[in-house]
Amino acid sequence: QVQLVESGGGLVQPGGSLRLSCAASGITLDNHMIGWSRQAPGKGLEGVSCMLTPDSSADYLDSVKGRFTISRDNAKNTVYLQMNSLKPEDTAVYYCATDCYVGVLLRSKQGSWGQGTQVTASS
Repeated sequence: QVQLVESGGGLVQPGGSLRLSCAASGITLDNHMIGWSRQAPGKGLEGVSCMLTPDSSADYLDSVKGRFTISRDNAKNTVYLQMNSLKPEDTAVYYCATDCYVGVLLRSKQGSWGQGTQVTASS
């Protein structure tokens, strides 16, 4: 049974940082594309960052370029999203998935998805 579990969310002041983790079981992440998405209240899913393969370059949503970094630790079977200079508009539930897209999701979800972790950037 494939399971993805996100952690690391929380409340942070604007300008602060968080590192999200996504631990996988039942699947070897380095054999799969991986991505982080988010959903703000009242809005649809939005792909933030993804990597097609461990050796491929990462793709990012324009609004997070230079602030967010996706990475993998194959030994730990874990994916990370380092988020710096957080803004109030980054507030959302963040999901990891074995799906890769950037921007508004215009198709059905693919692969396996975690349950999400809340990120709130507010003073």
